[in-house]
Amino acid sequence: MRLSLPINTFINLPISPSRYRNPSSVAFLKFSSILPFTSISTKAMMDKKKQSISLKEKIDLTEKERVIFDRLLGTLRFCNLDTQIRVAGGWVRDKLLGKDSDDIDIAIDNMSGSAFLDKVKEYLSSRDEQVQGDTIIERNPDQSKHLETARMRLYDQWIDFVNLRCEEYTESSRIPKMEFGTAKQDAFRRDLTINSLFYNINTGSVEDLTERGIDDLKSGRIVTPMPAKDTFLDDPLRVLRAIRFGARFGFALDEELKQAASSEEVRVALGEKISRERIGNEIDLMISGNGPVSAVTYLSDLKLFSVVFALPSSSEPSPSENCGSLCQSYLEAMWNLIQTPGLGTFSGEQRRLALYAALFLPFRNTIYKDDKGKSIPVVNHIFKFSMKRKNSDAETVMSIHRTTERFLSLIPPLQLKNDLQQDKLDWANDVLEHWKSISLHDPHWKSISLNDPEVPATSKIRVLAGFLLRDIKGFWRVALLSSLLLCTVDGMKEGQEIGHLDFQLDKMREIYLKIEDTIRELGLDNIWDVKPLVNGREIMQIADISGSLIREWQQKILTWQLAYPNGSAEECKDWMREIKAKRQRTE
Repeated sequence: MRLSLPINTFINLPISPSRYRNPSSVAFLKFSSILPFTSISTKAMMDKKKQSISLKEKIDLTEKERVIFDRLLGTLRFCNLDTQIRVAGGWVRDKLLGKDSDDIDIAIDNMSGSAFLDKVKEYLSSRDEQVQGDTIIERNPDQSKHLETARMRLYDQWIDFVNLRCEEYTESSRIPKMEFGTAKQDAFRRDLTINSLFYNINTGSVEDLTERGIDDLKSGRIVTPMPAKDTFLDDPLRVLRAIRFGARFGFALDEELKQAASSEEVRVALGEKISRERIGNEIDLMISGNGPVSAVTYLSDLKLFSVVFALPSSSEPSPSENCGSLCQSYLEAMWNLIQTPGLGTFSGEQRRLALYAALFLPFRNTIYKDDKGKSIPVVNHIFKFSMKRKNSDAETVMSIHRTTERFLSLIPPLQLKNDLQQDKLDWANDVLEHWKSISLHDPHWKSISLNDPEVPATSKIRVLAGFLLRDIKGFWRVALLSSLLLCTVDGMKEGQEIGHLDFQLDKMREIYLKIEDTIRELGLDNIWDVKPLVNGREIMQIADISGSLIREWQQKILTWQLAYPNGSAEECKDWMREIKAKRQRTE
């Protein structure tokens, strides 16, 4: 299978084989002259006009839900309350779609959530039942908490209580003025019609007060209850939520919604009125969900990519205005690869960061200057400032990018299981820095290197691959896949006209499996867990060095271990004594 995607808006990145001393080493994939992609493209799936979704005729409650709702109705009777209680939003939607949901939000029509929670506790106490936990979540508009929410843990299930409300926004703020409202007002103030449905616990019936929530759910459409542009200007975060839900369920965005989302006013409002934490959280949910490619494609098509992934104005080289299409191409290729059965098992965290690494692969060599004039990777800026994600995410993705570039030169020898020449690897000297001569400490002594006769020629690939895997650890498979993606672009000649970015996915899978087998045969599966055969105290005694040089000797010992995988601790110590004797004779 081949994935062929147009990239008419190619990022202005230098593509030069001069970065590798042996450009032909990455040309073995032969990414030109390939057959058209035959499976349904993501865009075609997104653009389908009609689909029919099968909905449940009625909501089927689990036993736990029956007990919980029974206790809520019992509260009404016990406290003599004339109150309607409804489950709102996502739980109703998911139940109608036949999906389980543990997101129970209860909307109260004539009192606050905290007041109703007190009534529930009073009723449960009368039954000698205990609440497992309760709390009040204060208003926090910066985190999209516009109203106080009461929470209770009942039968191992967290339940939120909040009153029905209506909202009024001002032009200068996304924080609305809140008032008690009717169920219909509450339904219309919600982000999407499919999220505006209620399940009335009193009557046991579904309420579609916008009169189109059910129809939009059946036809797979993402629509706002009120005019889309007004809805987004009131709260621009709803643009990203619409995209996320569309991608999650494979639903089509309404045409009016798409026009509003791509308007200049909404784009500016999204960038200015929404905190970067909230934007980053929505993007993370998209990437972690089951439709990341659709989500990023929408971001690109709706001209929101540069708003969400805001780059510094001083970025070098400067990306094109519509660079999102190239990023989306890499993301889609990675998504197709990691979804392949038998291609290895990726944890949720590995999958998430693999997709981020692919998405930002075009930015791997892009930098900007900070306030102190220091060159900083743009990828670091995207995570820390544009999305306000944790530092570890940025560090892992940048590490994947570094390893990706280095893996390129190892792909041919690992695939063909043959030897390599160190002078063909631009990055080898950097990786082997800790194996160089320690002449700064002793100008008469030369340490082991890959050209020393003590290291068998056939072990060179094992030594280099071993240290590369030790650096990237469990993400080496992600870095390998990223390297295979890079071969598409880096195998081209500088200045060559680019019409399509072609990914031979079947060929990539074949090469990936060959290299994975080679790494397994070399015994490098968990090489990052291997410890030096000789401990620090013994190193100081045998090599006659101070504690400050132990780290360097540990790296040399690991080199010896990689070159001689069957070597024993005593053999390693003998090698160290020989090195010491040579040094003494030289002196």
